[in-house]
Amino acid sequence: MGLNFKKWLLEKLGGEEQRVTSAEITGEEFFDLASDLYVREIAFWSCVNTVANAVSKCEFKTFMGKKEVREGEYYTWNMEPNRNQNASAFIHKWISKLYQDNEALVLEQNGQLLVADSFTRKAYALYDDTFTGVAVEDFTFKKTFTGSEVLYFKLSEKDMRRVTNGLYMAYQKLIDYSVRSYQKSRGSRGILDVSAMAQGSEKYEENFNKLMNEHFKNFFNSENAVLPLFEGYRYTDIGSKTYSNEGTRDIRAMIDDVSDFTAKAFGIPPALLNGTVQGTSEATDHFLTFCIDPLCRTLQEEINRKRYGYAGFKNGNYVQIDTKAIKHVDLLSVSTAIDKLIASGAFCINDIRKLTGETIIDEAWANQHFMTKNYATVADLLESLQEGGTL
Repeated sequence: MGLNFKKWLLEKLGGEEQRVTSAEITGEEFFDLASDLYVREIAFWSCVNTVANAVSKCEFKTFMGKKEVREGEYYTWNMEPNRNQNASAFIHKWISKLYQDNEALVLEQNGQLLVADSFTRKAYALYDDTFTGVAVEDFTFKKTFTGSEVLYFKLSEKDMRRVTNGLYMAYQKLIDYSVRSYQKSRGSRGILDVSAMAQGSEKYEENFNKLMNEHFKNFFNSENAVLPLFEGYRYTDIGSKTYSNEGTRDIRAMIDDVSDFTAKAFGIPPALLNGTVQGTSEATDHFLTFCIDPLCRTLQEEINRKRYGYAGFKNGNYVQIDTKAIKHVDLLSVSTAIDKLIASGAFCINDIRKLTGETIIDEAWANQHFMTKNYATVADLLESLQEGGTL
């Protein structure tokens, strides 16, 4: 296999803790490392896709003069950030780069928002950071971007992917041991006795190599087979009685552990990844509260400070990432709550319809707020009592 691909694989696996160098790796080691990579990558990208799917369901609300509007900025964030991507594809790339590299860069060119595939950042304490070598797909910008010209997102001070990789390097030893134990317990084992007379034969080396490399291989790999033996050879099958009974379920449980501690690094409840139905509602609430809401706040803060600034903020111009649409709403189960929200005057009918994913009603009464007569202010109640009324 090509040296470059091996080197890439080692970089993906190792970080600061590579076990071997690209010059030392053998074919067998390569496939062992590839297996390690698959286990780790499926855990990592399952978490990334879960987060990206959640953010892509959010609505990027735009406000002008503290009033919600749906114009060009709204269309850009919710429909078409650029001519080659819709909003969902754009967000998936954006979030993927953020978690993969612990940072992401979004720039605007000719009215289009683009997620950079690679860039080099020069950080300064008192001046704008600079970004060079910014590449998007097949195009690399020759100019140097300043921090005020781009949207730069950093996930955390510590790259959690490197942390989980380090943890996985230690945990992988347990998985490897379990796999070897399972293979050993299910493999064919035996004892080959070779007499002194057979060892003294002129064709001993030829016969021995043929037996080991051809006859035994065919014998162990065939469902039904006969093992031909030379004179002076005796084979005794000892089966697998002396070996462990490690099961595939035990190995599966260890691989699930990899997903669990990767999910914890993301702030995702493991139940959302392993398919556990019980407690899903509570897990979803935890996911939204401690993973998605903080992430969306980080994203909208960078968007607002770069695209609107203090002047826009002062005038009530900003973007708000609304996460309420992430969680599926069962209308029948929340019908009582909907009634209370409308009856208390907290929300109008169109507010509720947007919360439940329904189209709004283009009528004035659908935007009015209603309140039942059961509600009253404390002042009104005191006035009623003074006039001889009752509670």
